[in-house]
Amino acid sequence: MVVFIKALQVVLALSLLILIHELGHFVWAKIFGIRVEKFYLFFDVGGVRLARWKWGETEFGIGWLPLGGYCKIAGMVDESMDLKSLEAAPQAWEFRTRPAWQRLLVMAGGILHNLLFALIAYCCIMGIWGERYISNRTAQIYASPLAEELGFRTGDRILRFDEYEPEDFAMLQADLARRGVQNARVLRGTDTLDLYMDQSLIGDVLQTPVLFDLAIPFVVDSVAASGPNARSGLRHGDRIAAFGGQPVSFLQDARGVLSAFAGRETEALVLRGADSLCVPVQVDTAGRIGVYMVMPEIVTRQYDFFGAIPAGLRLTRETIGGYLRDLKLLARPSSGAYKSVGSFIAIGQVFPATWNGYQFLQIIALLSVMLAVMNLLPIPGLDGGHILFTLYEILTGRKPSDRFLAGAQVVGMVLIFALMFLAFGNDIGRLLHG
Repeated sequence: MVVFIKALQVVLALSLLILIHELGHFVWAKIFGIRVEKFYLFFDVGGVRLARWKWGETEFGIGWLPLGGYCKIAGMVDESMDLKSLEAAPQAWEFRTRPAWQRLLVMAGGILHNLLFALIAYCCIMGIWGERYISNRTAQIYASPLAEELGFRTGDRILRFDEYEPEDFAMLQADLARRGVQNARVLRGTDTLDLYMDQSLIGDVLQTPVLFDLAIPFVVDSVAASGPNARSGLRHGDRIAAFGGQPVSFLQDARGVLSAFAGRETEALVLRGADSLCVPVQVDTAGRIGVYMVMPEIVTRQYDFFGAIPAGLRLTRETIGGYLRDLKLLARPSSGAYKSVGSFIAIGQVFPATWNGYQFLQIIALLSVMLAVMNLLPIPGLDGGHILFTLYEILTGRKPSDRFLAGAQVVGMVLIFALMFLAFGNDIGRLLHG
C-alpha cells in the first residue's frame, strides 16, 4: 500500500509539472499565432497512445511512455526529428518564420511557467503554513563518524561556513557540500575553533544520509503524568548527567545506556542548579523513563497574504540558488555528486507514505524549480539548447541551418539518454545495496 501511495504521488506530481511546462510553450506559441500541431502528456512512441482528442488545429493526447511530454510546434526542429515538414515553403503560422525574440519567448515559456508555478506554490506554503525550522544559533550537533573525520565533535555548535552563517540546522549538510566550504568555525565548550574542510571528502558527505544529527541535551522539560516516574521528583530544568554511574550528555547517549536497565530501577545523577542529586528512576521494558526533553529553539514565522509574497519570492530564490550549486557540484566528477543523481525511483522515495498536502506542495515546488533549471542548461534537446542558438542568432544576425539544428538535436538527445541511464543505474544500485 505504501508503494502504491508513493507511486500515485509521483505520477500525479510529474504529470502536473510536465503539463505546466508544455503549457508554457503552448501559450506563448498561441500568443504569437504559431500553430501547435500536438500537445501530449507522456510520449506516444510508435503512434501508440492511451487517449487522443482534437481541439482546433491541435491534437491533444496521452502517450504510453511516461518519461515526459512534448508540444510539437509547426516549423520547429524538435525531438520528433520531423524534417520533412521543413522541406515545404515556410508558412506565416510556422515557428521558423517568426522573429528571433518571439521564438526565444516560445522556447523559454516552459521554464518561465515552471518558475512561476514554484513561486505561487511557495507563496501558498508561506501564507497557509508559514515557516518553521530548528534554529542553528542554539543547536548542537551529534557527529556521525564522517563528521568526526572532518574534525567535528558531538556537542559542537557550528557558527559559520567560511563567511556564511547557517540559520536552518536541517540545511547544514547541504550547505557544507554546496558551498565548497574551506573553513568551518565551531564553538566547542567555551572555545572557538576553525576546522579545515577536506574537499576530497565532499563526495562522502553527499552520500551520507545524516552527517549532523541534532544533539538533544538530556534536560527535563516535563514528566509524563502516566509514566513510570511521575512521582520520582524530577523537575523541569533538571539535567541528567548519568544513569547507573554511566555518563550521558545527550539523549542519543542515553538510549544505549537505558536499554541495559530495561524493566529495572536505576539511579540517575541529576544536576539541579548548583546541586547534584541522586534520583531513583524506573526504566520501562522499552528502555524509557517517561520524560520529555527540552527541545532546541524552533523558529516559527506566520505570514498574511501580503507578507507571503516576498517570503515566497525569497524561498524561490534560495531554492534556485541551492539547485544551481548542486549542478556545479555535478559538473565536478571529483565531488562524486554524479552518484546522487536519481530517476523517478529516487523521487518516489522523497514522497511521504501517507498523503500530506503540505509536503506534496513542497516537493512539487522543488521539482518545478529543478525542471526549470535543468531545461535551462545549454544542451541541444533541452529548451536551453534552443535558447542558446536563438541568442546566437540575435547577437550575430546569422540563423543556424535546419541541418545543423537537427544534428545538434541528435547529440543532445544522446546526452539526455545517457543522463537517464546514469540516474536509473544509480537508483538500481541503491536498491540492490540498500
